[in-house]
Amino acid sequence: IFDKREKNMLFAAMNSGVSKKRFEVKKWNAVALWAWDIVVDNCAICSNHIMDLCIEGVTVAWGVCNHAFHFHCISRWLKTRQVCPLDIQKYGH
Repeated sequence: IFDKREKNMLFAAMNSGVSKKRFEVKKWNAVALWAWDIVVDNCAICSNHIMDLCIEGVTVAWGVCNHAFHFHCISRWLKTRQVCPLDIQKYGH
């Protein structure tokens, strides 16, 4: 508990405009992260994360609809149907 004198000293210090540094940055190492700008994170065909290894690799294919799939997954899909597995629109790349 503060007495009146301590409160006055505290308020005077706060209002004086002079403040002590709380910390000083000695060294700063910036780190940048990036990610693909895709609508979904998982391949809708095999359900694995789009950047994880799948059965045959990690090559990513994007359709004009901006959906991403593993290349080998969408290649097999397109042999039997010509639509995106997610929005059922005609698939183009």
